[in-house]
Amino acid sequence: MKIFHTINGFRNNLSVDRCQGLRIGLVPTMGNLHDGHLALLEQSKQTNDITVCSIFVNALQFNLNEDWDKYPRTYDTDCEKLRNAGCDYLFHPDDTEMYPNGLDTQSRVICPTMTDVLCGATRPGHFEGVTTVVSKLFNIVQPDEAIFGIKDYQQLAVIRRMVEDLCLPIKISEAPVYRESDGLAMSSRNRYISENERPRVTILKESLDWIATQITSGNRNFSELEFEAKRRIEKEGFSVDYVTCSQSKTLELAANDDIEITVLGAMFTESARLIDNVSVRMI
Repeated sequence: MKIFHTINGFRNNLSVDRCQGLRIGLVPTMGNLHDGHLALLEQSKQTNDITVCSIFVNALQFNLNEDWDKYPRTYDTDCEKLRNAGCDYLFHPDDTEMYPNGLDTQSRVICPTMTDVLCGATRPGHFEGVTTVVSKLFNIVQPDEAIFGIKDYQQLAVIRRMVEDLCLPIKISEAPVYRESDGLAMSSRNRYISENERPRVTILKESLDWIATQITSGNRNFSELEFEAKRRIEKEGFSVDYVTCSQSKTLELAANDDIEITVLGAMFTESARLIDNVSVRMI
């Protein structure tokens, strides 16, 4: 695996592969890699000749209530995992390399839809940071394909909209939610779940699955379904951020005649914020 910390050095090396007509896949990450990230890498390897992984803890997507400094950085362990997984390139820039003129004067990429609801309502400015850094990575790598996990469903929807709006020649592919043995969506945040909370956190997925089953059975009383799911989560001792039935592409509130519906939820444990989703398609 080749490792680069500078944009120019990385571009110069990757241009050789591009000139040979090799197909390039990108897996953007903030590091602290787990098996879910490695599943994205494996998916990229199935459809591309070259797979690039980026590791960059993006300060622009952290708001004032989130501690960017405490985000776990596990670079050496991450490198070992990527080598064992067969990654071709690791791009690991520092803050100055990505934002040479500083964050305050950084040009921003703004997606005006889908970013102020759900996670965006709780984390103002978060998706502006995501679209900005992802667009920069797309310009640096110029991949044929980029792989994103469907666990971060809103992020995936926003990036797809950005790519469509900006006419970027990149295929955005989704990877299934990678789960723990009990069904909990794998996340770097899971390490913050306390031992006594751990057996109960599956209530988020269970509640979303229950709504999905109700919808496929013909129940379209979305507000009532959301209320009941919230009640179930709170009964287990957790605080609900949101449980929402949305139109899968636009993330607008689901309508009775929608064919594709995604149920999204987020809840707080003592020290972690967990998200999950499940999609249904009505035939």
